[in-house]
Amino acid sequence: MARISIRLDDPRHDRLIDRARAVGITPSAYIRDVLDRDEGSDPAGYHARFDELHATLIQTLAILAKSVGRRTPDVLEEGLADAKRLLRERGLLDPEQDRP
Repeated sequence: MARISIRLDDPRHDRLIDRARAVGITPSAYIRDVLDRDEGSDPAGYHARFDELHATLIQTLAILAKSVGRRTPDVLEEGLADAKRLLRERGLLDPEQDRP
């Protein structure tokens, strides 16, 4: 098995030790578990839960947008413009794809 050495500041090291102890595993096993979850190789874990949360959120927002759009289309239009602005500010919307 390959080995790797990393340097951690004291507060981060303390958190690592505390979290590993809390789940009853070694710090190395805890780090391997975190890497597995980050890589998505934990099919029922970290990424799967976020995928489910995202799907639920998208469905909820689609229902809300449909309802608001029927009652007050101008409010929906303003909300979509605000959402696009926020996404652009965070670098989550490609300016090339956002053209009218």
